[in-house]
Amino acid sequence: MYAVGTLDGGVTHLIEHYGLFFLFGIVCLESAGLWVPGETALIAAAVYASKGHLSIPTVVAVAATAAIIGDNIGYWAGREGGRRLLYRWDWLARISDRVLPPAERFFVRHGGKAVFLARFFGGVRVTGAWMAGITRMEWWRFLLWNAAGGIVWAVGVGLIAFYVGKTAADAIAHYGVYGGIAIAVILALALVGLHMWRRRAEAVDSA
Repeated sequence: MYAVGTLDGGVTHLIEHYGLFFLFGIVCLESAGLWVPGETALIAAAVYASKGHLSIPTVVAVAATAAIIGDNIGYWAGREGGRRLLYRWDWLARISDRVLPPAERFFVRHGGKAVFLARFFGGVRVTGAWMAGITRMEWWRFLLWNAAGGIVWAVGVGLIAFYVGKTAADAIAHYGVYGGIAIAVILALALVGLHMWRRRAEAVDSA
C-alpha cells in the first residue's frame, strides 16, 4: 500500500524513531496480507538514508527479506487456512467450486508471472501470496518468483527514492512504482539533453 498524495508523515516519523525494525515489520505485515503501508515505509526509509541516517544497501536488504518472509507467511496462511475457510459454509463452498478451478488453472499457467508482478501493485501485493496459497501453487515455484519480485521491488523502489529523492518518492506514493520510474526517466533525459546542449554551445563558441 502507499499513501495518497505525499509521503505519509506518520510513517516517516516511525522510520526516524524505530528505523530498520519498523521497516522490516511493516513490509512483512503488508506482504503477509495486512493493509498497512509497506511500500511507503520503504520509500521513507530510502529518503531517510539519502540524508545520511541509514545505509541504503541495508534498507534494500531488510525490505527484500521482509517482503519474501511476509509473502511466504501469506502463502501458507492461504494454503492451510484460506482454503478451509472457503469451504466452511455451504453457500461459500458452492461459489468456491465455480471460482477455484479456473483460478487454479491460471496459477498453473501464469502463477510465476502473477506472483512477480503482484509485488509492484498495491492492492494485489497484499492479496497475491494468499491467492497463490489458496490455489495450491507449487511452493518452490512460488518461492522462486516471490524472491525475484521482492528483490527487484526493494532495489527499484529503494534506489529511486534514494537517488531522486522526495519528488520520486511522492510520485511512487501517489501513482505507484511506475510513477517513480517515469519521474526518474524524465529527469535522466533532461540531464542528458542539458549535457548535449552545453557541448553544442561550447563547440559553437570555440568555432
